[in-house]
Amino acid sequence: MEWFTASGSWLSRLVVQRGLAALYLVAFASAALQFRALIGERGMLPVPRYLAYVPAKRAPTLFRLHYSDRFFALCAWSGALLSAGILAGAADAVPPAAAMAWWAVLWGLYLSIVNVGQTWYGFGWESLLLEAGFLAVFLGNARTGPPVLVLFLMRWLVFRVEFGAGLIKMRGDPCWRDLTCLYYHHETQPMPGPLSWFFHRLPRPLHRVETAANHIAQLVVPFGLFAPQPVASVAAGLVIVTQLWLVASGNFAWLNWLTVVLAFSAVDGDAMAELFGLPAHGPGPATPLWFMALVLSATALVAVLSWWPVRNLLSRGQRMNMSFNAFHLVNTYGAFGSINRSRYEVVVEGTEDRTLGPGTVWKEYGFKGKPGDVRRTPRQYAPWHLRLDWLMWFAGISPAYARDWFGPFVERLLLGDRDTLRLLRHNPFPDAPPAHVRARLYLYRFTTWQELRATGAWWHRTLVREYLPPAALRRP
Repeated sequence: MEWFTASGSWLSRLVVQRGLAALYLVAFASAALQFRALIGERGMLPVPRYLAYVPAKRAPTLFRLHYSDRFFALCAWSGALLSAGILAGAADAVPPAAAMAWWAVLWGLYLSIVNVGQTWYGFGWESLLLEAGFLAVFLGNARTGPPVLVLFLMRWLVFRVEFGAGLIKMRGDPCWRDLTCLYYHHETQPMPGPLSWFFHRLPRPLHRVETAANHIAQLVVPFGLFAPQPVASVAAGLVIVTQLWLVASGNFAWLNWLTVVLAFSAVDGDAMAELFGLPAHGPGPATPLWFMALVLSATALVAVLSWWPVRNLLSRGQRMNMSFNAFHLVNTYGAFGSINRSRYEVVVEGTEDRTLGPGTVWKEYGFKGKPGDVRRTPRQYAPWHLRLDWLMWFAGISPAYARDWFGPFVERLLLGDRDTLRLLRHNPFPDAPPAHVRARLYLYRFTTWQELRATGAWWHRTLVREYLPPAALRRP
């Protein structure tokens, strides 16, 4: 039926599905390679302990049936394999019902992981991936026409991501309203990238232009996603350009890349195909009635569940990155309602000395993404998610953010736990664990052009205070 399908959106659907599959692959692989130290049976926040006191209705997950590290790894790597299959186009070679089941299994596996991930998975892009993954179940495959309603729901998702972020800024830190937030943001963001130093050193008038452009991109442009073509494509293009600017200026896991992928739901597929010289695509096979019924049901569900995020958007007490149900459907989003003016980093050190004194030699642990060595160029990791590094940024803001996991982290360094050490870039004690571990809080700032040329250092750091006194394992 013509009203149900958008034959001109075949390429848009293809880009969305392949892009989403690629990001699912990253998410599952990230979970498989990091979970043992974070939430494994002997991790900092073990899954079995969490499931023992959290009711099923708050955290529906496959791991309530059984949990072991091997089973978690099986689920994570299975999700990665299934994602790779869709990325390769295998889901277009099976009947529509099988393709829907394929996407549903991906969603169920990742929901099971997120719902036991605790603090390590408390990021908005986890819910964003789950909500997008749920909608992808109803996108169909090459044997069905692209459903107009689902593409519209994806635009609605992009709208909430962008407009929610814009509103939280205008309601939050005054520096967003006086256009000065980017005087600080590139330096104080959670995980700077290789270009962040250069973004920070742009002239301040350009920072004000950058901030004003951000407000337009998040508060005005999203409305164009619902306009007729070619306006919707232009709006989607502006969203994509804005998100790629954020990719270049920092590391935000898959948040920006997923927003880019979803924005293609508003792009005119026929025009895009013509631009790239791809052959025209016919109307395709007839859409099965059972598929139409499922799409209409999913649309009705999203419409009902949209009440809570819309109410949140209109509220003066707007909240960021919140799920209103345990299945992470139709969430509210937003980022950086407030901006840190200074950057504080927790530097973790160890020593082999059992007796501490003025001559004790302390060696610093190196993290993969977070600033440490002042001469090390910040790295680009997104869309990969370094969960420990991100939580270390929060620990620098306040010890309260690290209350649950920082002590277990230090304990595992003292034990020389291999899974924990794999999360780090550099272990200064390769032969035997240290006798003591301590943490110190430093104030970091980007160096100036003159300092960078003279010293080769990207950062300058100043000791603020002791964060954790020297700790050692209790011995009998």
